[in-house]
Amino acid sequence: MRYPAIIDGEEGAYGVSFPDIPGVVAMGDSIDAAMAAAADALADAARELGREGKELPPPSAPERVEVPKGGILVTVPLLKTTGQARRANLTLDEGVLEFIDSEARRRGMTRKAFIEWMARYVAETAA
Repeated sequence: MRYPAIIDGEEGAYGVSFPDIPGVVAMGDSIDAAMAAAADALADAARELGREGKELPPPSAPERVEVPKGGILVTVPLLKTTGQARRANLTLDEGVLEFIDSEARRRGMTRKAFIEWMARYVAETAA
């Protein structure tokens, strides 16, 4: 699920706000940093509401969001983490698995941690 968000600001100071979720905002010194912070803020809001027995409102269609002058419309993924592990048996191409293992070692990560990191990275940077 992706939520529409508005980025505004200038180089060195970008802000992100969510039209569907007043009060949930994020900042970053680059657009990439602001987007990553926005994904974290969105996940934090979902967790906090969940503790209260509530849910985030459904996201609006991006084409229905009014973008203020100077703002940039983006969508931010909601990646809910539960803290509960679930087994997933995967069959991967041997070369792909070798790449995953070598990158995980290079970064000082386990295979599992690297795959989770890759999924978060793709979710945060995908258009």
